[in-house]
Amino acid sequence: MKMKKRAIQEKILRKLMAMNPPKWGGSHTEETNLVKDLPSHLRGEKIVEKAIKELYQKDFFLKLKKTGEWHVSLNPHKKQEIYNFLRLSPK
Repeated sequence: MKMKKRAIQEKILRKLMAMNPPKWGGSHTEETNLVKDLPSHLRGEKIVEKAIKELYQKDFFLKLKKTGEWHVSLNPHKKQEIYNFLRLSPK
């Protein structure tokens, strides 16, 4: 069954928020970890690439190069928008 782009985006955002510690601002994770919780048949699919690219375009992610790998964190300046996107009440 195909996952919708929005469902993929929500899963990725929720994953970053649920990590210990949550990946806001200075706390980050390798970009490759974004897809690890998605069903294996979706990884590398165009819809996933599009979903992630759109999250960058919304400015929900901060991207930096660490240890030769791209790392990603949630943009703390977009916290309210991210909560709205996920239909959550702000913390």
